Amino acid sequence: MKSIESQPLYTVDEYLALERGSEERHEFLDGHIFAMAGESGAHADICTNLVREISNQLRGTPCRVRSKDTKVRSGPDPAQRRTIKGLFSYPDLVVICGEPEYHDQHRDVVLNPKVIIEVLSESTEAFDRGGKFLRYQAWNPTLTDYILVSQSGPVIEHYVRQRAGGWSYYPYTGLEQSLTVESINCTLRFGEVYDRVVFPAEDVEIIDEEESPPESGAPNEE
Repeated sequence: MKSIESQPLYTVDEYLALERGSEERHEFLDGHIFAMAGESGAHADICTNLVREISNQLRGTPCRVRSKDTKVRSGPDPAQRRTIKGLFSYPDLVVICGEPEYHDQHRDVVLNPKVIIEVLSESTEAFDRGGKFLRYQAWNPTLTDYILVSQSGPVIEHYVRQRAGGWSYYPYTGLEQSLTVESINCTLRFGEVYDRVVFPAEDVEIIDEEESPPESGAPNEE
């Protein structure tokens, strides 16, 4: 997606004021504002399936799942100064455990994500794997799991934060697969995640276990 303005750069406060008065969603990255376009049918179905599966399993626990209208801040606290630094993003799903912590009294920007899930699109994949994940790692110490879900084939990649601070990488392929997110005691069954999603057999992705995330790119539409 493209910045809605080529100039000037916006502060965090200016972005939030604009966003709270807008009918469209925009992400913020170091002073730049990016409009988010609509989603594909497969993207919508996968997100709905994930919310259903996770919310049912979190019932009665201290954790909750929120969908793609919740913003997450990944950057320094701008309260004491006018700053353009930081990332404000709309994850496809975010799990929060305990009471949500918010950026300000508007209570629409979360500071304590536990699990973030992104459903990949061709235009967003580079940023989701690169720059966005780097910001999540650096600025969201509560984050324990980052999950990338393909919409072009039954492929899910799971990054898990280790006690020493590094991240382990687990790729899964195939509709018969399942993965467990131990931090929230949830299991994702691929047959349920991809319910009603149809993709050509030749488009199924093969993930190289030695593959590492590419460098950051620009954010784009879903």
